[in-house]
Order: sequence, then C-alpha cells, then structure tokens
Amino acid sequence: MKFDRNTVLGFLILGALFIGYFIYTSKSAQKTRQFNAEQAKLDREKFVKDSLYRDSLDLVKNPKRDSIARAQDSIAKLTRVNTSVFKPAGDSVEKTIAIDNQLMRITFTNRGGQIKRVELKNYKGQDSNWVRLAGSDFDKISYRINSGQAANSGSVESGDQIFGKLDTVSNADGSKKISYTLTGDSTTSITHEFIVKKDDYMIDFNVKAVGANRLFDRGEMNLTWQYAAAQQESDISYERQNTQVGYVKDGSFDYHTIGRRNSKEFNESTKWIGVRQRFFFGALIARDNFSSGKMVWTSPADSAKKVVQSSTTMKLSVSAAGEVPFSIYYGPSDYHILKGYGMKFEKIINLGQGIYSFVRPLNKFLILPVFDLMKSISGGNFGIAILLLTIIIRLLISPLTYKSYLSGAKMKALRPEIAALKDKFGNDRQAMSMEQMKLFREAGVNPLGGCIPALLQIPIFFALFSFFNSEVDLRGASFLWANDLAAFDDPIKFGFHIPLLGSHLSLFNITACATSFLISWYSMSMTPDQSNPVLKYMPYIFPVFLLFFFNRLPSGLTWYYTVSNLITLILQYVIQNYIIDHNKILAKIEENRKKPKTKSKWQERMEQMQEQQKKMKEAQKKNRR
Repeated sequence: MKFDRNTVLGFLILGALFIGYFIYTSKSAQKTRQFNAEQAKLDREKFVKDSLYRDSLDLVKNPKRDSIARAQDSIAKLTRVNTSVFKPAGDSVEKTIAIDNQLMRITFTNRGGQIKRVELKNYKGQDSNWVRLAGSDFDKISYRINSGQAANSGSVESGDQIFGKLDTVSNADGSKKISYTLTGDSTTSITHEFIVKKDDYMIDFNVKAVGANRLFDRGEMNLTWQYAAAQQESDISYERQNTQVGYVKDGSFDYHTIGRRNSKEFNESTKWIGVRQRFFFGALIARDNFSSGKMVWTSPADSAKKVVQSSTTMKLSVSAAGEVPFSIYYGPSDYHILKGYGMKFEKIINLGQGIYSFVRPLNKFLILPVFDLMKSISGGNFGIAILLLTIIIRLLISPLTYKSYLSGAKMKALRPEIAALKDKFGNDRQAMSMEQMKLFREAGVNPLGGCIPALLQIPIFFALFSFFNSEVDLRGASFLWANDLAAFDDPIKFGFHIPLLGSHLSLFNITACATSFLISWYSMSMTPDQSNPVLKYMPYIFPVFLLFFFNRLPSGLTWYYTVSNLITLILQYVIQNYIIDHNKILAKIEENRKKPKTKSKWQERMEQMQEQQKKMKEAQKKNRR
C-alpha cells in the first residue's frame, strides 16, 4: 500500500480539528447539565434563605403579629389578592383574543394585558401543529406599579392585574391594533397597545400611563421579561448546544452560549435582549433603550422539554408623557429577515462565532448567496439545492484541487528514486530525510504542495458546518429517505444506545464515510510507499472516526459531504488520467535539475540541524564502542 506523508499530514490535521471540536462540544454539553443541576440547587437554597430573611425582618418590624396573621399574609401573596386601586372595569376573569396576520397567530390575554402565546404558521412543531413560542405559564412581561393608595401602600405587578377594557382596530394598511386598559382612580390608568403588522414577525408594544408620576417611582420602570424556549427539534441536547442569549449594548452586539455562564449584568445602555434556540428567536426591544438590568438563565431537565428559561429584569425611563415604547420579536432566526430590521439581530445566527468567526465572511458573501440562488433554481427542492451548491463550491476551489493533484503526480514521478534512497540508507531515517530533501530541491518539487491546498479548504468546511446548523430553510425539508435535512436521518434504529454513536445510524453518514474511504483507498494507490504503520493505516481509520462524529449532524451536511466526496473521486480520476501529463512532469523535473539551485534560509537551517544531529548520532555510536 502506498501513501504520501503530506496527504496524511492533511488528514491528521483535519482529524485533529474534528476530534477537538466534538470533544469540546461533548464536554460543553456535560458541563451544561452539571451546571444547571448545581444552579437549580443554589436557586432553591437562595429562595429559602430569602424567604426566611424576609420573615425575620417582618417579625422585627411587627413583633406583635402572631403566626396566624403571618400565615394569612402568605396566603394572600400566593393567591395574588389585589388590594390596589386598580380594579377591573369590565371582565374580572382571564379572557383571551387571537389576532392573525399572514405569518403568525398571536393570542393576547387580559391578565397583564400581554401576549399569551405566538404560533408561527410557516413552521411545524414536533406535534405537527404550528410552532408555538412564549406559550408556557412561565412566559410573561410585567413591571412594578404603585398601588395608587397611600404613600406606604406598596406596589403590585402589572402581570397580575386584569386589564378590563379591550379595544381592537383594523387599520387601512392591514395592521391591527389591540389595546388593553387598566383603570385606577380618576387620575390613573395604564394602557397596553399592541400593533400587529400585516406581514411581519415584529410586534409593536407601547405602554401608555396616565398619572405616571404616581405609578412609577422616580419616573423609572422596573420591567421583568420571562421567556421559556420550548423544545422544537427532535434532539434537545443538540438544540441546546446551538442555543444562545444575545444583546446589543452601547451599539455593540455580544452573545453567550448557555452553559458557559448563567447570567449577564447590564450597566450600559442596552437596545435589546434575546434568546435564540437554533432556528427560532425571541427578543424584547426597548426603542428608547434600557438603562441597566440583569439577565439570568437555566436549562431545565430534558423531561421538561424546555431548552432554556431566561428571566430578565431591566430598568428604563418613563417619559414625561407617560409613554414607554417597546417592540417584541417572536419568529424564525432567518438571516435575511433579522438583518432587515437593522438592529444587528442577524449577528446572533451562528454563521461563524468565537474562534470560528473567521468563516463568517465566507458564509455571508459566498455560501448564503449561492445557496439562495440554487434554492430558486431547484424549485424549492433543498436536496437538489445542496447538490448544486456543492458543485459550485467544488468548481470555485478546483484550482486548489488541481495543485494538490499535480503535487501528488510529481511525488509519484519521484517514487523510483525515493525507493532507491530507502534501499540505500535502510533504517537511517535522518540520512534518508536529508537526501530526500535534496532530491526534492533538485527536482523543484514542494513536499508540502499536496498538503497546503487541502489546509486552505478547511475554512470552507467550518463555514459549511455553521451554515447547515443554522439555516432555518432546511428545517422540515425532506429529501430521499431524510425527513428533515436540518436533523440527522435515522432509517436504521437500534432500539438501544451505543456510546459515541447513539441509538441510530444515519444513512447519509454511511454514504459520506464510505466515499471518504474510497478517496483514501484511491489516493494510497497513487502515491509513494509508506513504511510507517501509523501513517500507512491512518487514512483507513479516519473514515471510521467520521462515522461516529457525523452520526448526529444534520443530514443536509452529510448529504453535502457525500456529493463532495463523489466529485472528488471523479476529479481525481479525470485529472490523474486525462489532464496531468506525466511525461511532461518528468521532463520538467529533469529541466529543474539542470538549473542552478539556491537554498532558502529555512533550508539552510534545516540542513544544519540535520547535519548536527547526524554528527551527534555518529559520536554516540563511537562512545558505545
């Protein structure tokens, strides 16, 4: 068997990147689970301590209160007894109303005068119904308001109040306005106004307060936004790995992957805060900016079917007119849609972040535009679109591919001479290495010529990896036996769990690994002998590694690699047999040998080091004698 050590070096580097990435993500997921369990325990302990502390303060302030009175107060808090002046003007029980536009259905409730849930019409959930966002009991938007009675009468939460008055208006532009009003005394009231546009995921939300100076201390609103990102994909752990919180503060975007940390404090002006769960995004925007606040998040147990729960408390100023303008986004994390709002929402989509941010321009300016074009050409068949995308990318990198194969052909032409050097020097690897470098220099052959083009293709791999994990259009798209190109295909189910592999075997994963094996086998038949057993068999081991690494990846990505590998096999055969002229290569090598040679400083240093090592080795042999 034969194999070029430089090609093997490329395999080793790419393999190391694969292994490092998947070990990193596996450890991150494990740390996330441990972190969330510990955080839940700490939260429970803190809740108990805070409750005891509040009770002790209450006892100090009111030493004559007996246990029955304290129990009554606790029951009143739990049942949310409303002792404020805000009394329902109409309905005293919770009622909902649903408003539709072309993209979603928004259900509003008079409890808190807020959104109760959002359903996205163009996306299906695991139950085949519309994807539902912000639909749990945990989800709410609320803020503290003074009760309107005596100065020491305390405050209430807007989210606990029944907004009794409801008004709906249909506008000429197709938008709809829904207003809930909470009436106090003759000088105080609060109106929550929502504007649902005809073809938009963004909802305008305006708070209008009459008597704001009485309702808000120091003209400041303390707002709470709770959001639970419900599981939307079949693999909740993989969805969690691709979930982030993001925000724009002082005009700059930043994000945190859940599990790395569990909170973020805001001491600067903040435009928006949001949670992206791979394919869907929820965000709260303060059009006049938040002044400060804090966001905390945890990941519940998988059985809860929630990817993450976030609770955010933010402060912002209430204008003299008593108006506070917000916007709310509940919709897909589609790059084009989010970019259209001009708020840097699109930066939360992982087209290359962190240490992989260098591939983001590739996705933005190459892969996304080409994919959009191929999508329109294929008539919405995303499997065909991926095939066409693969062909375009392979055409673009064909010059690198040609150089790699040309270098391999040159190495093949030198095979007899390399074999002769091995026979001459035997096991003296140092002398063999020196003579081999001399041979390459005389023949004008770069031993790294086959490796460097392969390394230059690595950014494309990572760009595509990010792209296929974040492209919402692939979600639910079927092709051949895959029901969802954004998830792994699992026609082969084991019924039990295999470590590192899982409980299924992806068929596109098999085709990708099998074609990778064929590439390795063909390359080994075309390159010089390799005596090192590790390097000799590494190309066969590498596809086996891929079998484990690719099994949970989106089937769109493994389909891409299947097509790419098939194209590689075809190109290898055509270039090696019909394009590269081996006689011309030999003639060129002979011509190079006749030219005067100049050594680079790197070559001089390398030869000096090898010469010194050779002398040291000879001296050691003499001493042993």
